[in-house]
Amino acid sequence: MIFADKLIQLRKKAGWSQEELAEQMDVSRQSVSKWEGAQSVPDLKKIIRLSELFGVSTDYLLKDGTEDVGCMVRSDDAPTPRRVSMEEANAFLSVKAATSKSIALAAFLCILSPICLLVLGAVSESPGYGLEEHAAGGIGMIILLLFVTAAVAVFISSGRKTAAYGYLEKDVFETEYGVSGMVTERKAQYSGTYTRNNIIGASLCIMALAPLLGGAVINEGDGLLLTLMLSASFVIAGIGVVFFISSGIVWASYEKLLQEGEYSKENKENQPIIAAVSVAYWLIATATYLGYSLSTNNWGYSWVIWVAAGIVFPAIVMITKLLTKRK
Repeated sequence: MIFADKLIQLRKKAGWSQEELAEQMDVSRQSVSKWEGAQSVPDLKKIIRLSELFGVSTDYLLKDGTEDVGCMVRSDDAPTPRRVSMEEANAFLSVKAATSKSIALAAFLCILSPICLLVLGAVSESPGYGLEEHAAGGIGMIILLLFVTAAVAVFISSGRKTAAYGYLEKDVFETEYGVSGMVTERKAQYSGTYTRNNIIGASLCIMALAPLLGGAVINEGDGLLLTLMLSASFVIAGIGVVFFISSGIVWASYEKLLQEGEYSKENKENQPIIAAVSVAYWLIATATYLGYSLSTNNWGYSWVIWVAAGIVFPAIVMITKLLTKRK
């Protein structure tokens, strides 16, 4: 049995048309037709791709013989990648679109959570309001905990809804006919919205400083006014974060299905190394923060360690990726 006959047998066994196989191979249908008509033979890279796609060895594809395809397996015994259907892809995109709004709202609640505590604390320090400091702190903490509790509940609920699709982020997979084209088209349609939301989010985060600066200009010595202006800054920045998160989650869902960007096959293979480095990095950052804060009792300024750690972390991840890529 020559290569052309084997290819026809494998394609039919998989239940694919020539068009479907062509999409999996990123070639034209005419190329597949020529392969099956013994008019041409694919190059080595495509032979390896066919081997992976059908779960057979390259020897079986290249050597003439009459072995039954059902008895031939790849020499490395690698399992066939999971295949994502059109129905599953659409369901995933729908879930991510719905949960993106919920997760953005939960993040907004977290940003708003300390506002009541700050405002009530400022009110208690201002004469004429009659609010005691311990009462203000107690009420403010209760409201903060309510906001955080609601946010955590939303995070957990959203996580449960998307848990079934976790393999899209971690595992290498294949897509059935038409899935890649559909996702690519929807991603292109969403590109304008994604760019617009990022511009709005960035603009709001920058303008969030305006109320605080305005309060300082009006009356720098009025603690209550400055606190109210700071609260307004939190609200504006929170709205900006909503734009970032809601559009970012939708955009990431397209990249997961297309295995692009952070979710490319190469990044998935290096994910265990990056995860280990990330855990070690944040453990060191936490130990540094606690060690410095406890030894100096300078809790008012030690929070800067977290800011510095957050700025350095992307660089650590990038260096890790470069090193693993070289290896």
